[in-house]
Amino acid sequence: MLLRFTKMHGLGNDFMVIDLVTQHAQLSPKLIRQWSDRYLGIGFDQLLVVEPPSNPDVDFRYRIYNADGSEVEQCGNGARCFARFVQDKRLTAKSEIQVETAGGLITLQVRRDGQVTVNMGAPRFTPSDIPFTADREAVSYPLQVNGQTLDISALSMGNPHCITLVDDLDTYPVAEFGPLIENHPRFANRVNAGFMQLVDEHQARLRVHERGVGETQACGTGACAAAVAGIQLGHLKSPVTIRLPGGHLKIEWAGPGQPVMMSGPATRVYEGHIRI
Repeated sequence: MLLRFTKMHGLGNDFMVIDLVTQHAQLSPKLIRQWSDRYLGIGFDQLLVVEPPSNPDVDFRYRIYNADGSEVEQCGNGARCFARFVQDKRLTAKSEIQVETAGGLITLQVRRDGQVTVNMGAPRFTPSDIPFTADREAVSYPLQVNGQTLDISALSMGNPHCITLVDDLDTYPVAEFGPLIENHPRFANRVNAGFMQLVDEHQARLRVHERGVGETQACGTGACAAAVAGIQLGHLKSPVTIRLPGGHLKIEWAGPGQPVMMSGPATRVYEGHIRI
């Protein structure tokens, strides 16, 4: 059986995208790991799957699998590629698309300038919602990592994030601390570890170690989490430009209880078929 797919990226965060509305396939973690291999497979950070919705009030179901085969709740860069994909494949003619994910409902809007704006919903700070082990909700928490005490922000953007402020992003040992934070026992479902350097009150630089993937060129939900954490801490003001290795994302947030709006590009790289 030949399965059609599209290779896409959002600021270098790359994806294999499959339409399972007009096609049918059984996916397994082993198969996803084979496809994600950058030497022996297609190579990607995440696999994005378009499915019919289970909720009749929305347009599609959006599923996300990491390169290690694990399914995750949300992916912001993937959401922008998802919106571009369903339009390009004529699965919808709408410019505003309602999508269900494992992390909740999100709204995607394809703009005339080619940028995609995603309503990511309101961030969640309650430790049990992240999930994160803490006695009470706080703006920041001490976290013991490799004999050091890091001052971190913890929140959920539909998936768990830990944000650490650093002085010099270029020299910070992300490769060392990323996996340690990802697998820290206080994060029951592991966590995406973001490292942020402030530029001014409307700009910050960010590197993200994504759980199940490693460091990526960009992370949409990580950019949202970083902007929210910076605003909560009083360092940033909306709108915020988050500068990632792969490019820039614009994040807007009006405060607690309000949705986070993320805008950025989505790029199609090539079309292909794979035999399964």
